[in-house]
Amino acid sequence: MTEILIRNADVVVTMDGARSEPQGADVLIRDGVIAAVGQGLRTTGEVVTATGCVVTPGFVNTHHHLYQTLTRAVPGGQDALLFGWLKTLYPIWARMGPEEIRVSALTGLAELALSGCTLSSDHLYMYPNGARLEDTIHAAQEIGLRFHPTRGAMSIGQSQGGLPPDALVEREGAILNDCIRVIDAFHDPRPGAMVRVGVAPCSPFSVSRELMRDAALLARDKGVMLHTHLAENDEDIAYSQAQFGCRPGEYAQDLGWTGADVWHAHCVKLDGAEIDLFARSRTGVAHCPCSNCRLGSGIAPVRQMRDAGVKVALGVDGSASNDAGNLIAEARMGMLLQRVRNGADAMSAREMLEIATLGGAQVLGRDDLGRLVPGMRADIAVWDVSGLEAAGAWDPVAALMLCGPTRVRDLFVEGRQVVRGGHLTTLDLPRVIETQNRLARALAR
Repeated sequence: MTEILIRNADVVVTMDGARSEPQGADVLIRDGVIAAVGQGLRTTGEVVTATGCVVTPGFVNTHHHLYQTLTRAVPGGQDALLFGWLKTLYPIWARMGPEEIRVSALTGLAELALSGCTLSSDHLYMYPNGARLEDTIHAAQEIGLRFHPTRGAMSIGQSQGGLPPDALVEREGAILNDCIRVIDAFHDPRPGAMVRVGVAPCSPFSVSRELMRDAALLARDKGVMLHTHLAENDEDIAYSQAQFGCRPGEYAQDLGWTGADVWHAHCVKLDGAEIDLFARSRTGVAHCPCSNCRLGSGIAPVRQMRDAGVKVALGVDGSASNDAGNLIAEARMGMLLQRVRNGADAMSAREMLEIATLGGAQVLGRDDLGRLVPGMRADIAVWDVSGLEAAGAWDPVAALMLCGPTRVRDLFVEGRQVVRGGHLTTLDLPRVIETQNRLARALAR
């Protein structure tokens, strides 16, 4: 039996049913699970002192393209809208291979971990030069984060009226077969799973109706979740109406892409009827505020979604369209944008903190995560609020969203300490950065 006691936190944000926030509290971890939360707890195991800290559930990232960390701040895509941005970057991505996919995943996951993320999804939809989904899975296992990779795909290239170059698309039969392979090899449906796999055709403008429908049937047969991009910007809406004769929400519903086992990225342009559809069907949304700003897509109607009962989580999106992967910074941006759209009282700091933690767990179907209560898995972030960023803050919980810090002090995943004192314990980060920069320079030639 292995125990760790996080002792004497200024505040523990439990996200329990009452949203209780005990002060001067301890969290006892036993064999990767939260055993107790309260005051005066004891252990014969390791003690981590959390005086001056706020303890929260680990943050959950529900949308990313980790490989894109190798193409941050590319000049040709810096000021482009979504479709033009993609056309600039597709030829660069086509030159990647297994090493690029693995190292970029290490880089992106390290950035997420240092910003308090304990569980991340990833949407890998291209497999050039022998790359495979497990290149990212092995990276997550190395760094120690919980991971929900999705087997993405593109099947309609430019010669068939699609957006991606033909060199990056795959045959639909091969796509479905590889989905089966990676699910059988890596998906773990059990509570506490470190890896779960999803099925994720890239978008309505890069795959056929048939693949969307077949992917939904396959995922439900295998008991895994479904993910794609939807209603990201005005171009996306216009494409759907021109090609399919309907809005994206109706297209998704017609093909079986609504339900509690589905989450869509972005959803910036959902209308009222689509919001109601997602609420009724329990379909989830990955809100990506920084990427939506970066590409000029708009401000997603998160307030309206939440009020209707839609499950909403956060995603940093690909690091070529953000271009960062800091999840707590993403949460702050999400809170601020809802205030821009709806008024200063439209989104509180605590509601956004809930979206970033419990909301992410709910969208990814993880009822074993997102709360600091006995029986839940020990995915925990410890934030030092005694430093410069929060100096003078009256409310240390709200300070996490309003002022800082933006880097976690300690991070536990399944009870294992992945970050200690602001540094990764599982990775030689300077070496990863050196390799990442070498690969980026090679792609730029």
